Amino acid sequence: MIFKAVRDGRPYPEHGLTLKQWSEIPPRPVRLDQLITTKRELALDKLLAEDSTFYGDLFPHVVQWEGSLYLEDGLHRALRAALQQRTSIHARVLQA
Repeated sequence: MIFKAVRDGRPYPEHGLTLKQWSEIPPRPVRLDQLITTKRELALDKLLAEDSTFYGDLFPHVVQWEGSLYLEDGLHRALRAALQQRTSIHARVLQA
């Protein structure tokens, strides 16, 4: 299994961070098998796009809440890493 679990939606309260605030969190390695996704579906065009991070953050956004790691943004990056047989990614992790 690639991820710990797949959810549809966030179980944690809204954090209200802006992209600028996210960018101030230093990225750190996170194992894919520890992540719980907050989206059940992925747009294939985003997964295959070469410039998929052109308008966004280079690192996925993860929220640590009640001891679990929730992948809030960057599902296509995490899946691409798994397809490349990598077991971890660098992500910005918010301690909520």
